[in-house]
Amino acid sequence: MILVTGATGGLGNATIQALLKKGFPANEISALVRDEHKAADLKSAGIQIKIGNYNEYDSLKTALVGVDKLLLVSSNEMVDRLVQHKNVINAALENGVKHIVYTGIDIVSYETTVIPYVSQIHKDTADYLQEVGIPYTILDNTLYADSIGMFSGEKFLETGIFFPAGEGKLPWVPKAEMGEAAAVVLTTSGHENKNYAITANVAYSFSEIAEILSEITGQEVKYLKPDAETYVEGLVKAGVPKEIASFLAGFGIAIGNGEFNTHRSDLEKLLGRKPMEIKAYLTEIYG
Repeated sequence: MILVTGATGGLGNATIQALLKKGFPANEISALVRDEHKAADLKSAGIQIKIGNYNEYDSLKTALVGVDKLLLVSSNEMVDRLVQHKNVINAALENGVKHIVYTGIDIVSYETTVIPYVSQIHKDTADYLQEVGIPYTILDNTLYADSIGMFSGEKFLETGIFFPAGEGKLPWVPKAEMGEAAAVVLTTSGHENKNYAITANVAYSFSEIAEILSEITGQEVKYLKPDAETYVEGLVKAGVPKEIASFLAGFGIAIGNGEFNTHRSDLEKLLGRKPMEIKAYLTEIYG
């Protein structure tokens, strides 16, 4: 039995779809969700629905009964994330789960990053997994290619990409391929106590993305390349809370610093094929 947490979120759902596509039996997949109504499509596909919350240990303990392998999708909350992750890991330990796959972050350095509030949780969780001794696999994920539009700004095809990432490059990967890689690890052997970089073979800057989008759409897409302060001011004027604007700016600064361009990738090895090129992905979305 495989249990996938965050099953109605992007990465959790992508993993379940990849498992089904691989022919893994639906009745041997459990989906941990907080809201059963959001999991109607999973239930209709034959997936076992488990109601649980990272903050509620008893719900996790019940959900993990009979589970052999667990995909722990990292919490997207900014408070008590390590406590939440420990709750899941401890419940897995109590239930005799044999293998935990955890979704981390691929970053050059945990010590020097400008976004420690994002990255530190992944190091702390990985350290705890090693401490408790459950066989684990860490999937160090780069940023989703799916987030390019979110970072670029509203109506960016018309008004230009407005994001403070300078000429920094990042090896973007679509969520679907990250889910596929997770499904491979969950259904094949030899991955215990390993870290994998889930990144593309080639990194791209927003300047290069703008050029690709211009070619795809037949209209010029500019990259405006503001500094972080101008970016935050612009978003606040547009009605975005300053805390959120600053949070997003932090990612831009990190990309500009090359913090996500680690020059390592295990994705092709896991997928057994070359990952999707960014041009093919952008054509699929914006072509």
